[in-house]
Amino acid sequence: MSSSEAPTARDSQPESAAAITQLPISPSLDPALEHLRLPKQGQTIALNRRIVFISAIAILVGFVSGIVAKLLLDLIALITSVSFYGTFSLGDSSPVHSPYALALIFAPIVGGVLVGLIARYGSSAIRGDGIPEVMEQVLYNESRVPPLVALLKPIASAITIGSGGPFGAEGPIIATGGAFGSLIGQFLRTTSDERKILLSAGAAGGLAAIFGTPVAAVLLAIEVLLFEYRARSLIPVSLAVATAMAMHLALIGSEPIFAMPNITEPGGTALAIYTVLGGIVGLASVYVTRAVYWAEEAFEHLPIHWMWWPALGAVVVGVIGFADPRTLGVGYDNIRNILSGDVLGTSLMILVILKAISWIIALGSGTAGGTLAPLFTLGGGLGALLGVMASAIAPSMGIDIRIAALVGMAAMFAGASRALLTSVVFAFEATRQPLGLLPLLGGGTAAYLVSLFMMRGTIMTEKLIRRGNRIPSEYEADFLDQVLVREIESKEVIALQADDPVEEVRDWIAARAPGSEHQGYPVVNAEAQLIGVVTRRDLLDVDLPITSIVHELIKRSPVVIFEDNSLREAADQMVRENVGRLPIVARDNPRHLLGIITRSDVLGAHKRRMRLANRAQRSIVFGQMRGMRARKANA
Repeated sequence: MSSSEAPTARDSQPESAAAITQLPISPSLDPALEHLRLPKQGQTIALNRRIVFISAIAILVGFVSGIVAKLLLDLIALITSVSFYGTFSLGDSSPVHSPYALALIFAPIVGGVLVGLIARYGSSAIRGDGIPEVMEQVLYNESRVPPLVALLKPIASAITIGSGGPFGAEGPIIATGGAFGSLIGQFLRTTSDERKILLSAGAAGGLAAIFGTPVAAVLLAIEVLLFEYRARSLIPVSLAVATAMAMHLALIGSEPIFAMPNITEPGGTALAIYTVLGGIVGLASVYVTRAVYWAEEAFEHLPIHWMWWPALGAVVVGVIGFADPRTLGVGYDNIRNILSGDVLGTSLMILVILKAISWIIALGSGTAGGTLAPLFTLGGGLGALLGVMASAIAPSMGIDIRIAALVGMAAMFAGASRALLTSVVFAFEATRQPLGLLPLLGGGTAAYLVSLFMMRGTIMTEKLIRRGNRIPSEYEADFLDQVLVREIESKEVIALQADDPVEEVRDWIAARAPGSEHQGYPVVNAEAQLIGVVTRRDLLDVDLPITSIVHELIKRSPVVIFEDNSLREAADQMVRENVGRLPIVARDNPRHLLGIITRSDVLGAHKRRMRLANRAQRSIVFGQMRGMRARKANA
């Protein structure tokens, strides 16, 4: 037995981070590496080639998403014209000007019946907004979407919206584009991570193709679907979105979806008011989200099969639509009118209230449709109403009703979804008003903050949370990726000689000598070169011949790690090779033992993270206590 201690000082500097990403040396080029199980490297040429391959597929997915988006819009227009005008037309039409008053009531009901039948006898996965269902596939089904969903979801959504359902087309196209990306991934036998990327590429491409908002689409994928920010996912998704946007320009046009008159740059006081306004709308988004799930729970208590729920909800939609036809359909015209300041006062208040009731009940019934457009309508209308009030109270503050509506639109979505950057950038791209970016950021952030305080989930995740699932909401760099092996390695290594008799080692363990409590020991030869690892269980095996030597107990090639690897790579190496300890070796001499790292060492590294977090928490508490004492002293 010998104690091998790594030197405390080194003649050369640690290798650079770039060196970590190099390919391992081929064993045929360096005999010292033969039979060593080396850690896999983070970035390799093979991985980069795979990114190129997935990116090429993502471009195809984006192209198809653009075509499907156009087909969905045409199908909605066709069903709208048939339902409310009795004609066959693909031109833009709205239920508002229907000459048949009874169609306003009965068309939504017929649509609800058809959607219920499709869900019952086709696939129940078509029910709902679409985004939560896509998230569920990403998180819990390895991004595998059934093929039938890709076919039935857009058909059911077009029937719902075309017959007057108070929804937008964005949720269905996100679900459809995501389904197509998933199907391509399944056909090509990709990994679950690659399917997730293709699914997100299709979903983001669908959003860009509908609204012409490419950057917001990429941000939506990052904030809602990918649950990561890495080059391997960002590149394919961005290329898919760029392709889908090109299809939008070719098939739909280049005009902003929510065109509005140009706005002027707001002053400092106005910015503060817009921020407060965003917080108020954020508060409203909390209660809107709660109302949606209250409606869902109410339908679940009904003594009838869920197949009939969409039709029952459509009765309310139809009655409200008869009272105010503006509540029917996608309502993009409503959003444009609100942002332009063309609808105000009592008319706007009635639209917001009735649209909210109609949409909440319809969505709670489980029919197919999107949430973005209704949220934009409610947020824009509430923002405009609050802007009118603020302008009346303080007319000299320079409040622009149009900016207030724009901030309200983004704040409602930011509060309900907590996709802050998506909300801000979407509002900018959909209107192309760069001077609105600052108030959008202030109002959206205020809404986000209010939502954090008052809701555990979002309008997209609450359903999954209620099923007992945990949805990640914050993305941060892996702590283990930030710590190198050399920072926590044990350099006092108890190594066994290859020719040590097993009986002597057993006596050493029985005597409870220092180091004898370890669960594994590196084994070195006469030249102090690493040749393997033996465990305590191996050494204490009662069936071993009495003449056994340590070398005979080695069952596999040594699994090793380098000092400049991260703890994430070390943990992955342990899991991959099913070992609990890793000898640490030098890159320039992989048989030279420098130290050892165990599972306990890896877990123990988190103590530093927890210590820093606790220190920060104590600082906050102490600061609050000092503030309280100061206030008491002043009082």
